[in-house]
Amino acid sequence: MSKKSLDPIGKLMGLRYKSHPWHGIEIGENLPEVLTCFVEMVPTDTVKYEVDKASGYLTIDRPQKFSSILPALYGFIPQTYCGEKVAQISRESLKRNEIVGDGDPLDICILTEKEITHGDILVQARPIGGFRMIDGNEADDKIIAVLKDDAVYGEYKDITDCPAAVVNRLKHYFLTYKDMPGDETHRCEITHIYNKKEAHDLICRAVKDYRNFIERTLFE
Repeated sequence: MSKKSLDPIGKLMGLRYKSHPWHGIEIGENLPEVLTCFVEMVPTDTVKYEVDKASGYLTIDRPQKFSSILPALYGFIPQTYCGEKVAQISRESLKRNEIVGDGDPLDICILTEKEITHGDILVQARPIGGFRMIDGNEADDKIIAVLKDDAVYGEYKDITDCPAAVVNRLKHYFLTYKDMPGDETHRCEITHIYNKKEAHDLICRAVKDYRNFIERTLFE
């Protein structure tokens, strides 16, 4: 049977069954300039949601125990994986050979002036920079992006266009959202902020890590 004859079947399957947000959503043809991203959480959420890797459904990870307000849309870039190539940047730049990838899709924060009231949606976003974040000994980078064609943030080209107060708000959230009162141990650290060029490089690495991850999974 030819590939062409299979196309209608593939389209029908796509209509009948929901695509897995990590594996079944295409990032887009303009990678890494414009990305299709999956949003798990919005600023009004009082519960931390994340996608269940096995089923693809959005699940409750944990209630937010303290008043940590997420300052942007938050989710991940489909068909990416934080593996060896992503971790390599952190190991080399920080001279810390113990750092590994966290084994998750690449996280992304999306700035917008719109009040979007729920997650479990796809949005188009343009990366403008990111945080090099380490959680324990795992590379846990956060890409910072703007919603495509956003009335306020849409003109930002690079992280340097973003007001310092917005960047600091994002940093504060990720440095504190796991902290418990009285616990002096801080698992998360942000070693530096990087620009659009470095964000693009990291995204491309995460795409390659994903392909390697899928190949290993298929042949195990």
